Amino acid sequence: MERTERLEASAAEPPMPGRYTKSPSATAADVDAVLERARAQIAALAATTAEIEAALPSRVSDAVHDGIRAEVIPVARHIAEVRGLMNSLIRRIEGIETDLLAERHARVDDLTVLIDLIAAGFKGMDARLARIEQTLDGGRVVSLPLAS
Repeated sequence: MERTERLEASAAEPPMPGRYTKSPSATAADVDAVLERARAQIAALAATTAEIEAALPSRVSDAVHDGIRAEVIPVARHIAEVRGLMNSLIRRIEGIETDLLAERHARVDDLTVLIDLIAAGFKGMDARLARIEQTLDGGRVVSLPLAS
């Protein structure tokens, strides 16, 4: 807090003479020397900027490749593993489906045989009853009285 107050107080003060203004003792040679130093610093800044501009795309490219290598490749491995597990699961489900379909067809075949056996039993029983009726009363059927 004190530092902020000091900075505000120094900003409110008028500049000291000679500090921000041209001093009367500055000569043309001093100005030329200052200008020459400024030009040299600007040239050095331009050279540094050019180096950065030349190196920046390769650095960004390297950073992206490093990021991909560090983050995306493990994710791709996980995706490949999940894909393999899904394919295995699909094969197993298809096998179960095939087994279930075979079992269903076997049960239908069993029902067909059972129905044929029941029908043959009824036909045999009907023929036996017909023979018994023929031998008993010459084919005459006796009606039984209904219970009231």
